[in-house]
Amino acid sequence: MNASALLANTLSPDAATRQTATQQLESASRENYPVYMLMLSDELRNENSQIHTRNAAGLALKNALSARDSTRQDEYSARWMALDVDARQKIKEASLLTLASPQPRAGAVAAQVVSAIAAVELPVGQWPDLVEILLGFINTSDDTNLKIATLQAIGYICETIKPEVLALRSNEILTAVIHGARKEEPSSEVQLAAVHALFNSLEFVRDNFDREGERNYIMQVVCEATQNPSVSVQVGAFECLVKIMALYYDKMAFYMEQALFGLTVMGMKHSDERVALQAVEFWTTVCEEEIELAHEAREAAEYDEPPELESKHFAKVALPEVIPVLLNLLTQQEEDADEGEWNLAMSAGTCLNYLAQAVADAVVPAVIPFIEAHIKAQDWHQREAAVMTFGSILDGPDPQVLTPLVNQALPLLIGMMNDENLHVKDTTAWTLGRICDLLIVTIKPDVHLHPLISALVNGLSDRPRIVTNCCWALMNLADQIGIYLDEYITSAPESPLSPYFEGIVSALLRVTETTANESNFRTSAYEAITSYVSHSTTDCIPVVQNTIIAILQRMEQLLNMQNQIVGVDDRNNWNELQSNLCSVAISVIRRLGGGIQPMADRIMTLILQLIQGAGKTSTVLEDAFLVVGSLAAALEAGFAPYIQAFLPFLYPALKAHEDTQLCMVAVGIIGDISRALGDQSAQYAGAFMNVLLENLQSNVLNRNVKISILSCFGDIALAIGPAFDPYLNTTMDVLRQAGSVQPNPLDFDLMDYVAQLREGILEAYTGVVTGFKNTEKVPALLPHVPSILELVHQCLADDERSDSVVKLSFGLIGDLADCFPNGQIKEHLLEEWIAHEFRSKRGMQQETKKTLRWAREMIKRATA
Repeated sequence: MNASALLANTLSPDAATRQTATQQLESASRENYPVYMLMLSDELRNENSQIHTRNAAGLALKNALSARDSTRQDEYSARWMALDVDARQKIKEASLLTLASPQPRAGAVAAQVVSAIAAVELPVGQWPDLVEILLGFINTSDDTNLKIATLQAIGYICETIKPEVLALRSNEILTAVIHGARKEEPSSEVQLAAVHALFNSLEFVRDNFDREGERNYIMQVVCEATQNPSVSVQVGAFECLVKIMALYYDKMAFYMEQALFGLTVMGMKHSDERVALQAVEFWTTVCEEEIELAHEAREAAEYDEPPELESKHFAKVALPEVIPVLLNLLTQQEEDADEGEWNLAMSAGTCLNYLAQAVADAVVPAVIPFIEAHIKAQDWHQREAAVMTFGSILDGPDPQVLTPLVNQALPLLIGMMNDENLHVKDTTAWTLGRICDLLIVTIKPDVHLHPLISALVNGLSDRPRIVTNCCWALMNLADQIGIYLDEYITSAPESPLSPYFEGIVSALLRVTETTANESNFRTSAYEAITSYVSHSTTDCIPVVQNTIIAILQRMEQLLNMQNQIVGVDDRNNWNELQSNLCSVAISVIRRLGGGIQPMADRIMTLILQLIQGAGKTSTVLEDAFLVVGSLAAALEAGFAPYIQAFLPFLYPALKAHEDTQLCMVAVGIIGDISRALGDQSAQYAGAFMNVLLENLQSNVLNRNVKISILSCFGDIALAIGPAFDPYLNTTMDVLRQAGSVQPNPLDFDLMDYVAQLREGILEAYTGVVTGFKNTEKVPALLPHVPSILELVHQCLADDERSDSVVKLSFGLIGDLADCFPNGQIKEHLLEEWIAHEFRSKRGMQQETKKTLRWAREMIKRATA
């Protein structure tokens, strides 16, 4: 096999040549992995080869060692570690030697290979001298190319390997990286590589940041690098400052006073956009940290505890310097800016948004003069900046401070929906959407509603991006008025939106008739329709009924067009439309409840056709299944006629273990059907339980789906009551085993998973216990009481327990006491930990307290 020719062919402009060469390489990697890897490393090292061929060899090597998917990564790691030690050594030596290549691109790709090997070997104690070798290259060589490639390798290693693996060498790594980043370093390329490596190593040099002397030196080098003649180094240095602020906020007060205030404000004014963007990002990060600290302080105050970290209020102190620069940047929009492109004006708007949340009321007087001076300006840049400023400060200050300003601004903003400039109209529609979302109480129905809705509905016939924002604003209007009515006026027969309801829904339906979806405007219109349906009051029900007829007609048309689909774009468009139609159908079914009965046959016929036509397109299948679930919930026992036709589609979805979302939805449908049919679902319970238990055995199925399966056991048990007896012992064994999984305090992902797992198990136990309560089968629960209470004890003893877990735990104890009122489990209920938990009321929500009081009564009765 001629490696050079083969690798060159993988880069050929001819597709057939490319494909053949790629297939030959893949087959070589499968059939003779050792030879394949050695061949690639020889080619990478070969200084006589073309650079693009060496590059291809290096990338192929890296790709044979690293994968994004964790299962595949485990396979790749095992395959590498199974290689002969000599072969591994040769490949490692070739990669290290290539770092010194006179061709910088070869050195750069070799750095990726070294890092990929390190990611496999270092965590298992292999290649112990690697860091020493790399540090030697930096500290003893004058070869600029070698230094750059080595620093790149160190940066990649720091990025991919867990900090604890490198902790013992963190001092030496940091010393080498800082040495390369110093202003005394003659090569700006070396400085740039060092700054990038420093960025990647910041997380595991926590101990160094704890030591004042070392921290001072690191901060000095980074601050000096922001003034480097090379703009790329400046950008890298500001990126480091952003990350340092996120990781070490509590240690930044001294440096903010001494240097960072000045450096970052000057950075935001930099003529090169790349530097200015990072300097703005620095202040966005400061605000994000202070918003989070304020949130933590409020939580701590609820428990009468001091917060773990105090906010230094950097944003408030810097407000007079930062605000004028941000406002100036907001006026630097480009006429033809690409919508998806991140630019300085957008970055400044985002920063202002976070600043308003961080400093609250203080932002208002700082920006009002700018808004007043520019909102009627001749120059559209200034008008748009004024509207953007107003929209950006609506979240943070007290609504009472903002209300008079919004009342004053609303008529002006509504009028600006007719502005001659596209950007001004777009930002105005967004700002009106923000007002509808955040400050609905400022919109007076008799004063503002008619002109506001007229302006937004007119905007639906404008450019796509304006249509998208008008849809969003109309959706927020429906959502927030709906929430307000739910909170303050229970079962309102009509809404302030009622007179406009039909007109708005008709206008949104017209928007969705198009085949295009630029700027996502068609999807936004469907989302808005969903909101109007969900929050419709009784007087609007006829419109809701007409809406479902229109939606079903569109579904039928789309299904009839299926044979005309040509190419991927058509298929994606078809899938997206079907998903949108399903979303509206779900909201109509939920809103009408049993009133959907006359349409049920037509809906189920269409949905079963859709499931058949969707093939394995999981998003469409998920949405179609969700329609079935909502229909089951609405029709309850009336859903029975459809089950036999639906089950043949349900079981394959339950067995699609690789498709996490589809499997999750299918498990949810079993719960929906069980709840809908109640004890009538007993005839299906055996088949349901078998497939669910089978799924729990799967090594491929995502663990979160398994949590849903446990909850689903509870749904089935609750629905069929004592008929669950044949599955009781198996289910209880599975729940007990699942409950024995312990969290690792060092692994946040695992802690989060265990918390969710325990909640799922509690839901399952609750369903089983409630299903057996007050039936002749209740004694069958007695042997399982100790293991149930053991899990409840673990859940309540967890400091990080959620309120829903506490409520479930109290409810479950109460249910058990209610099942055995004659003292059968008295000894368990009198245990000290239960008495202790029932005395504690710390920070409980109202509903949880209600559950606690009920459970206490049940315990009193069961232990009398």
